[in-house]
Amino acid sequence: MQFHHHGYVSGDPRVLDAEGAGIDRPDVLPDEVDVLIVGSGPAGMLLAAQMSQFPDVVTRIIERRDGRLVLGQADGIQPRSVETFQAFGFAERIVAEAYNIAYMNFWGPDPENPSHIVRITRTEDYALKISEFPHLIVNQARVLDYFAEAAAKGPGRIAPDYGVEFQGLTVHQDGLYPVEVRVRHTAGEHAGQERTVHARYVVGCDGARSGVREAIGRQHLGGHSAHAWGVMDVLVNTDFPDWRTKCAINSEAGNILHIPREGGYLSRMYIDLGEVADDDDHRVRQTPIEEIIRRANAILHPYSLDVKEVAWHSVYEVGHRVTDKFDDVPAGEDRAPRVFLTGDACHTHSAKAGQGMNVSMQDGFNLGWKLGHVLTGLAPASLLATYSAERQPVAQQLIDFDREWSSLMARKPEEISDPQDLATYYLATAEFPSGFMTQYGASSIIGDAAHQPLAGGFPIGKRFKSVEVVRISDGNAVHLGHHATADGRWRVYAFADAPTAGEESGMQAWADWLGSAGSPLVQHTPDGADVDAVFDVKAIYQQRFDEVDISAVPRVFLPETGPLGLTDWEKVYAAAPSAWTSVDIFDERALSRDGVVVVVRPDQYVAAVLPLTATRELADFFDRCLLTQTAPAESPA
Repeated sequence: MQFHHHGYVSGDPRVLDAEGAGIDRPDVLPDEVDVLIVGSGPAGMLLAAQMSQFPDVVTRIIERRDGRLVLGQADGIQPRSVETFQAFGFAERIVAEAYNIAYMNFWGPDPENPSHIVRITRTEDYALKISEFPHLIVNQARVLDYFAEAAAKGPGRIAPDYGVEFQGLTVHQDGLYPVEVRVRHTAGEHAGQERTVHARYVVGCDGARSGVREAIGRQHLGGHSAHAWGVMDVLVNTDFPDWRTKCAINSEAGNILHIPREGGYLSRMYIDLGEVADDDDHRVRQTPIEEIIRRANAILHPYSLDVKEVAWHSVYEVGHRVTDKFDDVPAGEDRAPRVFLTGDACHTHSAKAGQGMNVSMQDGFNLGWKLGHVLTGLAPASLLATYSAERQPVAQQLIDFDREWSSLMARKPEEISDPQDLATYYLATAEFPSGFMTQYGASSIIGDAAHQPLAGGFPIGKRFKSVEVVRISDGNAVHLGHHATADGRWRVYAFADAPTAGEESGMQAWADWLGSAGSPLVQHTPDGADVDAVFDVKAIYQQRFDEVDISAVPRVFLPETGPLGLTDWEKVYAAAPSAWTSVDIFDERALSRDGVVVVVRPDQYVAAVLPLTATRELADFFDRCLLTQTAPAESPA
């Protein structure tokens, strides 16, 4: 990480100086806010952490509970989420305390004695085959703690306003704060009091029974399947040999998805409770924990569980629902949205695919930088329409995947023709649950694929898949994408043509243009801001790091930033292997040796691929989605 560029730091460099709304932040919820987040679940807390990087935007997050979540229901953390944690600065710490999934084992009836189960297949987990980030299990409450820390330590100093419940809202058509939100205090000295808060934008992160969704008239489309599952977090003694390995267990008595939890002792079990009668009227949800434990022991036969403690349990009927739209703009109406839905407020499904918290966090990541851009005058309000347009198709893909996975998990032994097919499906579809299959379509912030062959390994619309490079200033091997923190900036990666720094080349000509008056770097960076305040530009040369003369590198790749005007030495890299890495990013990501520019959005998705000569196209791309800053900026929406 980088620090000291604003002066010497003797304390924790992760605690950034308070700025804007973060200075003397009032304890009491203001009457007027720019962004009001309703709900402190995964999407809400990630969104708060992101908005803390925009301290000129007044953001508050309300939560009806009187304090932090103690025990979360979600626990599966896919590699894309860990990648996101890395951008927010806490991946290493949460990996250290989480359970790391190395294998998934599949159990089924013993052909010689079908009343007993045997291990059928042991499969390596998919995560480290497709990413440098692992597949984790950790309590949702801890994930929220880490995001809360990131929000509180960011310049905006955002912290939840606990004990405040959403009551309803009205969107007016005019005024600087057009969303009128009614809230009620549920705890503290103001308990029972109702008041009104006026906001520019409201984000409903308030769960499957979302009051925000109801207030804007959106509908959850879909329903429940006729199958129920009990779920329990338990501390046990057992003779089941795979207790500390993730398992899918199929037996004559039903099915279990078994997931070890963090800490070395706790495990979660999803226990098949069977088909639900049409006239059940949700009575299955009253199944006692004793019956769930009995079912678990029947399924595990000849093994058994001696349950010492139940930390949490519940019963649910599998449901698959997607909201008809993720914002408040009616069909056919041409205006920018004012209210947004994220997470369970706009998509619900089973828990067994480990997707709920993960997809919800990506909702928040997608929306946060867009709100920041619009409210700071970097982008037009029309940018906000891309949130629902991008995230609704992702939610539908999730529902389709989860419906298939849930059906496979619930089969009876006689319905299984190949005992290996569940393991085969698990591995064959790995990129989707890991979070890496999302691909946004062409829009104002996703370019066309005309030049995609120049960077085959960075598909446009998909997340930027990092590779190791060597930092020229010190020879250290680092992951190029890991330098992209969740600070709301665009990343522009310039991959050089063959000539090295200082020689006449396409890279040199591109760098000269980038520093000129007509380039996006000049046009879209606010007056008085650091030169890299909006665009984090990095150069990657084809040579070994010790073959590049850093003094010959164009100055645009060595910007002077911060109040002291210190040179940033960490924007210039070499692709060729060295003593510290054996990979070449040009080979790993099928990059053109004639040079290529890869543009990456603040939420880590590839937005454009262009040749070094396509300067007009690059300028046009940013003109479509950002406002010109060299003239007086448009008033924030």
